[in-house]
Amino acid sequence: MGKTYHALWVHLVWSTKHRAPLIVPELKYKLYDKMREIAKEKGFYLDFVNGVEDHVHLLVGLKPSDSIPNIVRNLKGITHDWVRDTYASDEYFHWQDGYAAISVSPDRVPTVRGYIKKQERHHQKDSFKTEWDFFKQQAAVYQDMASGLCP
Repeated sequence: MGKTYHALWVHLVWSTKHRAPLIVPELKYKLYDKMREIAKEKGFYLDFVNGVEDHVHLLVGLKPSDSIPNIVRNLKGITHDWVRDTYASDEYFHWQDGYAAISVSPDRVPTVRGYIKKQERHHQKDSFKTEWDFFKQQAAVYQDMASGLCP
């Protein structure tokens, strides 16, 4: 085997500061397009993105050289500045400090993609706390005490 092969996937989740409902319908898909643009510019693969008013879910395919903190820093930092510069409003747009990064087995990619696609419907019946409790039950989730993601 003379080449390097990889199948590295991660499900990323983060919210707006204080879970404020800042991802309004007028912003939502423009924000997701901006995230895709950033991914393309920075050279990583953003497979799918969706969410609701107070948080986003992303499915990212990684290269062995990719750094999850670097990807998150770029997506959160650039979109934060872009929203503030493009959509100046009464609401101050800010992401929370932390994030969740959950590994995804290649055979589960279609399932996770489908889960992310159905976020609006999912959150009509389940809160983020219920969703997070489910993640903690399904995987060995470790908390960085400084991250502030966990409710």
